[in-house]
Amino acid sequence: MPAEEPRHELLVHRMTREAEGVLSVELSDPGGKPLPPWEPGAHLDIRLGEHLRQYSLCGDPADAFAYRVAILDEPSSRGGSRYAHTVLRPGDTVTVTGPRNHFALEEAPAYVFVAGGIGITPILAMARAASRRGVPYTLVHGGRTRASMAFGAELAELAQLAEHGGLSEHGGGSVVRHPQDEKGHIDLGAALSDLPPGALVYCCGPEPLLTAVEALCPPGRLRVERFSAPAAGKPQDGPGDTAFEVECRASGVTVGVDTSTSVLDAVRAAGIAVASSCEEGICGTCETRVLAGVPDHRDLLLSDVEHAAGATMMICVSRCASDRLVLDL
Repeated sequence: MPAEEPRHELLVHRMTREAEGVLSVELSDPGGKPLPPWEPGAHLDIRLGEHLRQYSLCGDPADAFAYRVAILDEPSSRGGSRYAHTVLRPGDTVTVTGPRNHFALEEAPAYVFVAGGIGITPILAMARAASRRGVPYTLVHGGRTRASMAFGAELAELAQLAEHGGLSEHGGGSVVRHPQDEKGHIDLGAALSDLPPGALVYCCGPEPLLTAVEALCPPGRLRVERFSAPAAGKPQDGPGDTAFEVECRASGVTVGVDTSTSVLDAVRAAGIAVASSCEEGICGTCETRVLAGVPDHRDLLLSDVEHAAGATMMICVSRCASDRLVLDL
């Protein structure tokens, strides 16, 4: 992430219980100023106590004065969600960086949206955008129980609009909620069969869902956003690691990165502050511009085209395919 990326102190304007264990948090500028614009798929980096976490925006991009995110109370979390549910309250302020978007809604003649649990957060904004554009779409949202599935009322409203051509006069879509305790697992075979020509599939949710969708989608048609790196074959487990040098051009510091150290840890040890969160190559917080050298990409976020371009890298997991890297740090 470029060091000059602006941060904002935003006011917690409203908190709403959206489902069992899910709170939505609405943020606004304390002075009432408009917020930086965003597109569906974007997320914010939010400082919650000592924890920096990423949350997808799930409100309306047309609302220039409010951001909305949804936060699951996750018992296995590293502290961010617990802080949001037990400490954060309306009237507090939080430090926010972004919006940033590695899950952008690309132009397509049709869409299939598949969401699992809290993965509905970026998908909700995407479905609204498709509806407004008059692009045909199908949205399937699965969860453990109906009570645990967030934004039920908004999805019901979207479903009604879909039946009548959506928010545009040119086309509509379909919205299906699929509680597991009532209907079993999502029938992905049916959801992904007979994709319209050129249709794109967007999926966000737990890893088993993403893995199943990946196995069924034709090459090049799927876009995913992960909560965590797959348990097997994590990107940092690459073979043939070697030591290399990293020149931090802006800081005037050159560091050595040995075979057991990440670029992130090496530059931090040299006194260079870099924000990070997941440290698994999936969130984009530590994305850094590459000025020279060839990155060995091991993230699960950048596209194949972005990997080939080598303009940026996730320094928490990616390494060096040349003798030396020069980074904008």
